Amino acid sequence: MSALAAVAAYLLGSISFAILVSRAMRLPDPRSYGSGNPGATNVLRTGKTLAAVLTLAGDAGKGWLAVWLASLFLPASVSLVGLAVFLGHLFPVFHRFVGGKGVATAAGILFGLDWRIGLGTVATWLIILGLFRYSSLASLVSAAFAPFFTALLLGFDAEAACVLVIAALLVWRHQENIARLIAGTETRIGGKKEAS
Repeated sequence: MSALAAVAAYLLGSISFAILVSRAMRLPDPRSYGSGNPGATNVLRTGKTLAAVLTLAGDAGKGWLAVWLASLFLPASVSLVGLAVFLGHLFPVFHRFVGGKGVATAAGILFGLDWRIGLGTVATWLIILGLFRYSSLASLVSAAFAPFFTALLLGFDAEAACVLVIAALLVWRHQENIARLIAGTETRIGGKKEAS
């Protein structure tokens, strides 16, 4: 059952709301402009706030839904399901295994594990964004704190290990952003070149 749940979660994660919302609202494919990343930040570049909000809600929602369902029916598989839905977002089978960076989906997973972890991580993201106005930096700092929040609230168990792996993958997906931050060429939120 755990293997089936993981496969189902991976398939759910493979649904790209950036692409679905863009098609439904007759917007350009998010992979064809800006950072090329199918995520809410890039969709926002179209100037359609509603499209970005729907993308954010969909990507976060699928992460939360997968973990919530697992907690109800297969509690022992929660960490496996959380990782599977995240991998689906990063490497979607429906889109030639080229997906987003996973920030919204990771947030949904954290809320599914424990609302306090999700809230603490989102608060960290908002604080860093407010101070520095770099979406990528906010995501990276939040990823660093998420495993700490999880271990603090739940103990260092399978869930904390899952969040640690997700955080490492999220940082890996932000390699280009890290290089630009170090070089001082990353544009702040609202700029034309910011690519989180």
